[in-house]
Amino acid sequence: MQGDGLRRAMRSGSVAAACGVLLVSLAACGGPKGDGQRLEHGGPGSRGGSASVPGAEPGSRGGSASAPAAGPTRIPGIGDWLYGQIPTDSRQVVAVYGDGEDSPNSTIVLYAKYGSVWSEAGRWRGHNGRKGWTTDHHEDDMRSPVGVFTLSDAGGVLADPGTRLPYSQSEAYEVPRSWGEAHRRDFYYVIAVDYNRVPGTPPNDPTRPEGQTKGGGIWMHLDHGDGTLACVSLPEEGITHLLRTLDPAQDPVVVMGDREALMS
Repeated sequence: MQGDGLRRAMRSGSVAAACGVLLVSLAACGGPKGDGQRLEHGGPGSRGGSASVPGAEPGSRGGSASAPAAGPTRIPGIGDWLYGQIPTDSRQVVAVYGDGEDSPNSTIVLYAKYGSVWSEAGRWRGHNGRKGWTTDHHEDDMRSPVGVFTLSDAGGVLADPGTRLPYSQSEAYEVPRSWGEAHRRDFYYVIAVDYNRVPGTPPNDPTRPEGQTKGGGIWMHLDHGDGTLACVSLPEEGITHLLRTLDPAQDPVVVMGDREALMS
């Protein structure tokens, strides 16, 4: 699963993907099935601080304030090639473990590094692209891109919930009414995945350095219960926990793909 498209994305440092400007921004993550618009994005936040996370897998720590248990010196399920793409200074990694190459279902795990040890700091079930994963993402393929991408910007319909990431609040993140009630909260909060985007700009900035056909506007956002157009979605407690935990000083990244590809 080490396709040329993935290698090019890694070498170029490109890190954005399928969520664009609204409606382009709103096109990689969510819309109703069969909707011709491209979009991928979010939802409102919880107060955090609970010892367990509704919607998370058993044993997740979500917003727990207690110190995480000791973990491995290597993030589980990530092979040598992709692990080598994680910046040396990164001390926060969001790992998205897709159930399968063609599956829309995934598990999202936050890892934090203490000394030389990676410890789990949150776990949730969520979704990725409706058709699964690809190492050569293109616009409208309904697959999420496999790779390691920085996480540098956030935003959404709602006010900043207390993140250290640069945050842009705007009604422009509202989804079209035609998407229906199930998608109303998709982009209440979003975190931009730096695939084919310019880091340091709002998540809905339309600039795509590698060109329109390579897709863009890929976000992490609130889950609506099924696959996206390319984004990663997770429960409300998960997205707000990430927003309140990710710290630019820790060089956070996301490592995402189906489990087989992640072992590359």
